[in-house]
Amino acid sequence: MLTTANRKLNISKNALEVLRKRYLKKDDHGNPTETPEDLFRRVAENIAHADSFYGASPKEVTQTAETFYDLIMSLRFLPNSPTLMNAGRELQQLSACFVLPVGDSMEEIFEALKKAALIHQSGGGTGFSFSRLRPKDDMVSTTKGKASGPISFMEVFDSATNTVKQGGTRRGANMGILRVDHQDILEFISCKGEEGRLQNFNISIAITNSFMQALKEEKMYRLINPRTKKVVKELSAREVFNRIVDMAWKNGEPGIIFIDRINEKNPTPHAGEIEATNPCGEQPLLPYESCNLGSINLSLMVDSASVNWKLLEDTIKTAVHFLDNVIDMNKYPLSQIETVTKLNRKIGLGVMGWADMLLKMRIKYSSDEAVKLAEKVMSFIQAVAYDASAELAMKRGAFPNWKGSIHNGDNGRKLRNASITTIAPTGSISIIAGCSSGIEPVFAWQHKSKQVDTEFTWEHPIWALYKDKDLLPEYFVKADQIPTEWHVKMQAAFQRNTDNAVSKTVNLPNSATREDVAKTYLLAYEFGCKGITVYRDGSREEQVLTTTDRQIAKKGKSGKETLPEVIDEKRVVVPTKEGKYYIHLSHVNGTPKEIFVTVPPIGKSRAWVECISRLISIAMRAGVSCEALIDQLYKSYLQYGDVTSPLLHINKGLTKALESLNRKPNFEITCTDCGGVMILEEGCMKCYSCGASAC
Repeated sequence: MLTTANRKLNISKNALEVLRKRYLKKDDHGNPTETPEDLFRRVAENIAHADSFYGASPKEVTQTAETFYDLIMSLRFLPNSPTLMNAGRELQQLSACFVLPVGDSMEEIFEALKKAALIHQSGGGTGFSFSRLRPKDDMVSTTKGKASGPISFMEVFDSATNTVKQGGTRRGANMGILRVDHQDILEFISCKGEEGRLQNFNISIAITNSFMQALKEEKMYRLINPRTKKVVKELSAREVFNRIVDMAWKNGEPGIIFIDRINEKNPTPHAGEIEATNPCGEQPLLPYESCNLGSINLSLMVDSASVNWKLLEDTIKTAVHFLDNVIDMNKYPLSQIETVTKLNRKIGLGVMGWADMLLKMRIKYSSDEAVKLAEKVMSFIQAVAYDASAELAMKRGAFPNWKGSIHNGDNGRKLRNASITTIAPTGSISIIAGCSSGIEPVFAWQHKSKQVDTEFTWEHPIWALYKDKDLLPEYFVKADQIPTEWHVKMQAAFQRNTDNAVSKTVNLPNSATREDVAKTYLLAYEFGCKGITVYRDGSREEQVLTTTDRQIAKKGKSGKETLPEVIDEKRVVVPTKEGKYYIHLSHVNGTPKEIFVTVPPIGKSRAWVECISRLISIAMRAGVSCEALIDQLYKSYLQYGDVTSPLLHINKGLTKALESLNRKPNFEITCTDCGGVMILEEGCMKCYSCGASAC
C-alpha cells in the first residue's frame, strides 16, 4: 500500500470548481463545509466499512480505508458521481445505473413511472424498454377503445422527469428502447425529430440478428404485436435502416443496440432476459437491476513512455474491492432493486484517460498500434479484475445467481460479481482527474468558458508542452481528425475484453453524409460492438429553411435599405422553459438583415422579445454586424443573469443561424451553467469547463 502521509491532492482550478459546485457538502447558504480531501476521506471510510460485514476487525477496516483513500486521492481511480456525492451522507444512494420494466397495463406503466421518479430523486438514471406495450390503435379490451402506443407514454415519462430533480440538483436522464420488430417502430425512429421533444430521453433501437440478416440479403422482416405475439406485417429491412440512418444524420438519434448480441453475453440468462440499458447505453441490465461504476485513470499508468503494468495491476485489484463494497454500502431507492442487484452483484470497472496514455506513449489514436494496445490493456484489466473477483468470492462467497450463470462452466471458477467491466461515461470525474474522457480521442486542445466575474481557460496538459512549437508531432490528433472507421475499431478493441458495453460517440464532421452514418452502423455490427452512437457536428437545435430566389437588397430614395419581396431565411428552434422559440434570420447573400422571433402564447417574455427583435433588425439594416449584436446580447445576459434569459435564447438562435451561413462569432454559447462548450461524447452532452452533464 502506498503511503498517504504526505500526499497532496493535485487538481486543476476547473476540477476544484467542479468539486465545489457538485460534490462537496454545503451549509444552508450553499457554502462548502468540506475540502476535496475531506470528501475523499468521507468516501473511503464509508465504503471500507463494508469489510466489517465479512469479519474484518476495526484495525483491518481502517487499513482498507487508507488503501481506498490513497486510490482516489492519487486520482488513479474514481467511482461514479453518486458514490462521490452521497457516500457517508444521509442519502447514501451510490449507483448511477438502473433499469425498470414497463408492462402492458395502465397499472404497470404508472408503477414504473412512480419508481423512476424515486430513482431520479436519489440521483440515478433509468433505462426502459417500451417494447412490451401494445402498438398505437391496438385494442384495449377493458374499455373497447384504442391504445395510444409506446411513444405517448414516453411523453408522460418525459414530463414527469421534468418535475423531479436528481438529488435536488438536476433533472433525471432516461433511455427509451424499442425493438426493431415492434409495430410502432417507424413512429419511434422519428419521435425525436422535432427539437425539444422527449428532451429527457436518449433513444435507441434494439436491433436483432434477424433484422441484420434481412438487411444484408435485402429482404423483408416481420413486425410482431407484443400483445398477441403474432406477426402483423412485414417491412423492408433496407427502408427501415435508411430511416434510422436519416434521423441519426439529422440529429444524432436514435442510437442502436444489438440486443441479441447483448443477450448472448448475458451472464445470468436463467435470471431473465436483458431488454434495456442505462441512459448512455453502456450498461445492459435486467429489470430492477442497478450497477455501480468506476474508472481507472490510464494517463497515470504510463512510466517513461511504457505501460506501468504493476501499478495498473494494483489499481485494478483495489478498485474491484472498492466497487464490490459499494454494493453492500448502497441505500437502494427500491427494495426490488436491492434484491436483484445483490443476487448478481454486477460492477462496472472501466477506464478514462486513454487518449492521454496514447499521447504519453507517442502513439497516434488512429493507428493499428493504438488498436493493438487497446486490446492488450483491456485484456489485462479484464484478467486481473476477474482474478480479484474470484479472490473476493473465496472470502465472501460467489454472487447468489452463480449456479446457472455463464461463469458456472467448464472451469467452474466462482466469482463475486456476475459482470465486472464496463466502459462508462466519465464526464465529471475525468475533469476531476484531469484526464481525457473515457476512451474518446481528445475533442479539443483548449476549452474556454465565461462567467460573470471569471473566465476559465483549460488547456490539455500534454498539448501545453508543445503549443509554442512550430509543428505538433504527428501523433497529436483530435476527434475531428480521426476517420470514422478508426473510432469504431477502437470501440471494438475495448469491447472484445469488456463484459458489458462501451460508451463512445462517433463524432462526425458536419459535412458527413448519410452513407457515412450507415457505414458506421454496419462496421459496428461487423466488428462486434454491442451498440453505437453517432453525432454529426452541428446537427442539433438547427432547422434550416432556404428559398431559391437571391435578389440583391436596394436602398430607396430615403436612403433606408429596402429588402426584396422574396428573401432567404434561416430558421432555428431553441427550447426554453417557456416552450420553443422559433428564430427566423433573414439574409441577403449571407448578410443578416432581419430577425423575427416567435414565442409560445403562454410565454411571459413575448412582448419583450418582440421589442428586442425589432431593435436587432433596425440595427442590422443600419449596418451593425450580427456578430457585434450577439456579443452585446451575451454581455447583457452575463451582467444581469437569469432575468434576461430571453437574451440568451435569442443569442443562441442567432449564433446557430450565423454558423449555418459559414460565419462564426468569437465565442460559443451552449452550457447554461458556465457558458462553456457542450460536447457530445460517450452518448452524453457534457461541459468540460464546469462538469455540467445532461446524463
